Amino acid sequence: MPWQRWVIGPGGCRVLSPASVARLTRLAGTGGMTMAVDTFVAYVAVYDNAAGADADYEAVKELHTKAGLIDAYDAAVIERRADGKVKITKKHETPTRAGGVLGGGAGLATGLVVALFPFAAIGGGLLAVAAGGGAVLGAVAGHAAAGMSRKDLKELGEHLDVGQAGLVVVAVSDSGAEIERAMKQARKIEARQLKADTAAIEADAKSAQV
Repeated sequence: MPWQRWVIGPGGCRVLSPASVARLTRLAGTGGMTMAVDTFVAYVAVYDNAAGADADYEAVKELHTKAGLIDAYDAAVIERRADGKVKITKKHETPTRAGGVLGGGAGLATGLVVALFPFAAIGGGLLAVAAGGGAVLGAVAGHAAAGMSRKDLKELGEHLDVGQAGLVVVAVSDSGAEIERAMKQARKIEARQLKADTAAIEADAKSAQV
């Protein structure tokens, strides 16, 4: 199943339109259009328990708070439930990107988790965010998936599958060393480049709310 063809909305999975697929494919760098693409790095850490993931989530938050960069990263903690399904238990979205602007709670880290685990639960239920938030999250997830190679997506999914909890952080590329040092409780950390057109994300997320 091609990652960039599917998004998750309040009614479940739906197939993106050909125009959206083409736009997301260009975001991934496979087309010839010049777009304002920002380069981020996704840090994916795996843990033996949720307490370790929570501790590193707070450490990453403190790191950015002290540096005055609280709006410069997205993060999401995931936990594997007894039934084997994944639940997002904590998340931080950059207010100046789609999540905060639209009120849908859909940052790049959360979007990447949904791209890796399409039926991930958030809080009390499946995609239980603000009104219309499921469609917004689906749009952001589509961009997050398109901004990373299928190989990287597959490897990150397999990486998270081996632990009981995980932490996904999406940040600017020059803050990697500090972020990895803050993840002291992690069993293992993987880092992958993620390219995203934040203006296009916001436009698609707004369309998804209509």
